[in-house]
Amino acid sequence: MFAGLAMQAQMVKKSQKGIFLLKNATIHTVTKGTIQGDLLIKDGIIAEIGTVTQMDAGSTTIECTGMHVYPGFIDGGTNLGLSEVGSISLTQDFRELGDFTPHMQALTAVNPNSVSIPVTRTNGVTTVIAKTAGGLFPGTAALINLQGYTPKQMFAGFKGVQMNFPSTGKRGRRDRRKPEDIKKDGEKAMKKMNGIWDKAKQYAAIDSAAKASNQKREDYNPQMDALLPVVTGVAPLMIEVNKDIDIKAAIKWVEKNNIKAIFTGVSEGYRVTKELAESGIPVITGPVLSIPGRLSASYDISYKNPSIMQKAGIKVAIRTNETENVRNLPFNAGFAAAYGMGIEEALKAITIIPAEIFGVDNQIGSLEKGKVANVFVSDGDPFETKTQIKHLFISGYNVPLESRHTLLYEEFLERDPGVKK
Repeated sequence: MFAGLAMQAQMVKKSQKGIFLLKNATIHTVTKGTIQGDLLIKDGIIAEIGTVTQMDAGSTTIECTGMHVYPGFIDGGTNLGLSEVGSISLTQDFRELGDFTPHMQALTAVNPNSVSIPVTRTNGVTTVIAKTAGGLFPGTAALINLQGYTPKQMFAGFKGVQMNFPSTGKRGRRDRRKPEDIKKDGEKAMKKMNGIWDKAKQYAAIDSAAKASNQKREDYNPQMDALLPVVTGVAPLMIEVNKDIDIKAAIKWVEKNNIKAIFTGVSEGYRVTKELAESGIPVITGPVLSIPGRLSASYDISYKNPSIMQKAGIKVAIRTNETENVRNLPFNAGFAAAYGMGIEEALKAITIIPAEIFGVDNQIGSLEKGKVANVFVSDGDPFETKTQIKHLFISGYNVPLESRHTLLYEEFLERDPGVKK
């Protein structure tokens, strides 16, 4: 009985591709204001926005009077698809052994059948960064759409090598190291990072010389090959950094090495807004639903952090940094909106801003003609918990809003009380 129930709870209807007309909706384009009208989905893209009069044979009309249409939400940092059961290491594929593993691709480890993916989609999240964790250079993150049978089908056009910037402070409230030990550990980590980077620059110079002379390199070094696009400025480096003193150090390091960077985490960004704004480095911060990182901070500083940075002129996107609870992305944004960011900017922080940071804003992040049809329909403000997502489309596919949660709910809603003994 229980085995059958577990299987049923994970059986989700197949997505359907076709021509869909979302009729008479309030359309939140994000980049071009809010309009009343129709949105046509055809061949996987947004074919028309406004008033649609001509329809192809076999098209499906979805009446959206009183409903709202939004671009799919984008989470700038998750472990979604890389972890299933937190207490079972065999189901966790986001962490590798060693400090220097930039060649480890998160995309190859993504499980398209993860039970957390349908749960996430039911709150309007269509696209996420699947990222690695671990040492100094833990791997390469990938942007994925939450629809597809293989990781390749899910890939959404961005990859970024990750780096955990050495921390010069305590690792948490339980860190009992002495100040001199903290300083010594920080200096050791910085020395190691600079040593790796110097080798990466030398490797890039050798690679460039070999290409210039039309010679083929015989060596095999996947770690350095992974860093080549970053060293040469072709691809960004996603740098996880949180404490104010470390953020300042990271800015100087990035400028010194002429790196195209994206800062992630940045929980104390509110303390160094001047430096961040002057650097021009975009930020992916979160989780917003969090507690302060230091005892002297106000209780709501995690809620205010995105707003403080955004108002200082910093490009800010929001992430959950979650696995099972990536579905809470709109509520993270909602708290940021309530604590100073405002609804419009908070909406941008989980749509067009992350799309711009990842260089895919010509495809996703807003509702515009010709863009990929990552779209959802809701009966209200998606930042409010009472709001229900009624329809969701990813790459033009009409994705069923079923999940382990909805199926279990339906299973036990009208349950048979059983046979009395």
